[in-house]
Amino acid sequence: MAGQSRDAAIVGIHEFASRDVEGALSPLQIKAESAAYALTDAGLGWGDVDAVYDAGDGGGMSGLTISEYFGLKPNIIDTTNVGGSSYELHAAHAKQAIAAGKARVALLTYGSTAHSNARAIGVGGRGGGVHPADNMDSFVGMTLVANYAMAAHRHMHEYGTTSEQLAEISVATRMHAMRNPEAVKAMEDLEFLDIRETTITDVVNSRMIADPLHLLECCMISDGGGAVVIAAPEVAKDCRKKPVWILGCGEATKYPEIGGDITTSAAAQSAPVAFAEAGITPAELDIAMIYDSFSITVMTILEDVGFCAKGEGGAWVEGGRLRFDRPDDGPALNTDGGGLSSNHPGMRGIFLLIEATRQLRGESCAQVVDAKLAIAHGNGGMLGSRHCAGTVILGGD
Repeated sequence: MAGQSRDAAIVGIHEFASRDVEGALSPLQIKAESAAYALTDAGLGWGDVDAVYDAGDGGGMSGLTISEYFGLKPNIIDTTNVGGSSYELHAAHAKQAIAAGKARVALLTYGSTAHSNARAIGVGGRGGGVHPADNMDSFVGMTLVANYAMAAHRHMHEYGTTSEQLAEISVATRMHAMRNPEAVKAMEDLEFLDIRETTITDVVNSRMIADPLHLLECCMISDGGGAVVIAAPEVAKDCRKKPVWILGCGEATKYPEIGGDITTSAAAQSAPVAFAEAGITPAELDIAMIYDSFSITVMTILEDVGFCAKGEGGAWVEGGRLRFDRPDDGPALNTDGGGLSSNHPGMRGIFLLIEATRQLRGESCAQVVDAKLAIAHGNGGMLGSRHCAGTVILGGD
C-alpha cells in the first residue's frame, strides 16, 4: 500500500448513542453533539474546520444553516444530497478538495429524529418531492419497500436466489449487533421482540412485509446521527488516533430504462472506479460496510462491487461466511449490526464510514483480527428504480 495516494484520512468519528431521543433533541442538536465528540476524538477543535459537508438533514439552506449553527466560516461548502449514499460522496469530495489544497479539515455530520417523528419510511414513496417520472409508478401505489421487494423477486426469478440465502445477511448482521451494546440498547428502546442472535428459520418465518421480504430482512426506523472528520496528511499525522486513509472513491447513478436490469445496482459503475484508484481488488478487503436497507440491497451490491459474479450472491453468502469470526472466508459484513439491527435513521451512509474506521483502528465490538482494508458503500434512493451509489475504499496504516 506504500505506493497508494494518501491525500486525506478519517481522523475523527462519533456515533450518537441513542436511537430514541423521544423528542428531546433536534437533528441539528444531534449533529452538533456528534461533531463536538468527533473533533475531540481527532484532537482538533472547531477552529480547525474549513470545509463543511451536509445533506440537508438539519433543515433548509443547509450549507448556511449548519455553518452558522456551528459557528464556522468554511472555505468549502458541499450540500450534495443523494439519500443514504450522500456521506460516501461527501468523503470523496472532501478528499478531492483537500488534495487540491482548498481545505485541510472537513466535517461531515448527520442527525435524524425519524423514529421520534414516527416517519413511516418504508410505506412511503421516494423522498425529495415531485419526481418527473412519478407517473411511471406512484399512481399504482408503489411504496419504498415494494420497490425493493420487486428487485428481490426479479433476482429470485433470474438466478434462483432463495429466501434462505437472503436470510444469511440478516443472520450475520444480527450476530454482530448482539456484540454491540449500543445496538442491543437500540433494539430494546425500539421494542424489538425476543432480542437475540437469529437463525435462517427465524428470518424466513418472520412476518411477511412485502413479498418476498420478511420483517427481519427490513431495516429498523430509529433516531440517530454521527460525525466524521477528514484531514490532510499534515494534520492527520498529529491527530489523536491513527489515520484511516481514503484510498479510492467512485460514484454513479442508475434509473429505469427500457431493457434495464433492476437486479444490477449503480455499484457496478462506481465500484470499479474506486478499486482502480485504490489499486486493490475486492478479494483483498477485510471489511464490507454495505448499505442494508433490506437484505436484497446487500445481495445485489455484494455482486456488483465484485465479491462474486452477478447472480451468484445467494450461493456466495451461504454458510455464515459474512461473520466477523470467519476472516478467511471473505469480508465481514456490517460489523456494527447494520441498518437491520443497529440503527437506520433514514440515511445511513455516515455509519458505514464510522464502523469501517473503527475496524481499521481495532476498536469494533466485532473486531476482525488485523483488519487492514475496508469498503463503505452507500446506496441512496430506491434500488429497483432510481438511486445513487457511493463507494469508498479505506485503508489503515
